[in-house]
Amino acid sequence: MKQTIASCALLIASILFASCGTLSSISDTVQNTALGKVNDKASQTTGNVMDTLLGNGHQNGPAHTDSSASNPANVPAATNAPAANAPAASPQSFAAYQNYDFKPGDTIIFSDDFTSDQDGEFPAHWDLQAGQGVVNAVQGAEAFCMTAGNYGMISPRMTTTNYLTDPFTIEFDYLANGGYAPMVHFFDAAHDSHDVSFGHSVETGGFTKNFSGNDVGSDADYNGKWHHAAIIYKNGQLKAYIDNTRALVVPQCGFVPVSLYIGGVGSETQPTTFRNVRIASGGSANAIGNILTNGKFVTHGITFDAGKATILPQSMGVLNDVAKFLKSNSNVNMEIDGHTDSDGSASSNMTLSQQRADAVKAQLVAMGIDGSRLTTKGFGATVPIVRNDTPEGKANNRRVEFVKT
Repeated sequence: MKQTIASCALLIASILFASCGTLSSISDTVQNTALGKVNDKASQTTGNVMDTLLGNGHQNGPAHTDSSASNPANVPAATNAPAANAPAASPQSFAAYQNYDFKPGDTIIFSDDFTSDQDGEFPAHWDLQAGQGVVNAVQGAEAFCMTAGNYGMISPRMTTTNYLTDPFTIEFDYLANGGYAPMVHFFDAAHDSHDVSFGHSVETGGFTKNFSGNDVGSDADYNGKWHHAAIIYKNGQLKAYIDNTRALVVPQCGFVPVSLYIGGVGSETQPTTFRNVRIASGGSANAIGNILTNGKFVTHGITFDAGKATILPQSMGVLNDVAKFLKSNSNVNMEIDGHTDSDGSASSNMTLSQQRADAVKAQLVAMGIDGSRLTTKGFGATVPIVRNDTPEGKANNRRVEFVKT
């Protein structure tokens, strides 16, 4: 449904007005702090309304980035089975990301695409802090829908209370469905809240000074579509991105985040909707430094469609760094290694990892690198760097490595 820039700004402003300040100010609006679920009828209503608003099928949306996924009965299954031929890179679709500079953190500490959760249930890897919400199939893929609360909030289940370390990154996809977009509630050591709101622009609340960025794109480019949100915090500075745009820079936040919630205004007809959440520690990935010093660069920042070798455009932050290094060091040749998690069969993972390595090579060639300098090899799940028994472990094992030859 159509939403003007003015109405979007008004909605975001109303969120920020209520969310500035400490956790105590947020708790004034908490409607339900018990872990709960809405019933199947309510969750079906949410899914039906979303499909009516946006149409069935996968429309303009980033896909899951894991190599395989368990699927509820009503969600199209993703498969590890590769296509007959490795897909070539499509540099035209990457043109808008040619100046993208976001690079995710080095170690993934939390990852959830909600595919392991049953449709209509509360997600297992989160705690409900306020409001109500469920996992629901939206445009053919699982997402979390905040269906009630002003504000509804969920928090990742972590083994430690203060798990964010400087620097860190957070990424997720959110749906511009005509309702409210997600807010990231950062908490400092005193548990005071500092909010970053995503919508047609990025705005802050509860900072020493509050900031707002410019609107990102036109209504036609924004409304009714999935968007990729990313934040990097480093040395007190915060940068926020919507898709390929650096939407906001806060030079000095005035606080140190140690934990976070994600949430927004809940509604069954226009729920705050997001998926593919990834939090990583570190944010200073330096391809040039790692290759020159160690002869190898390991990255989780090159991501793919689930079970496919189609590179997602937000991977361009890392690819731009690698291409820059190779152009500046014409005497260096590289082997590109693909690695998957252990989901799926060993043979399909081996083939998929080779296809993904080939796709990375094709993209670098499209960016001006001589293909004779690049070789590829797929390892499947044979060289894990951590155990494959948690979503975070699997996310860390899904990686691309660049090895100097």
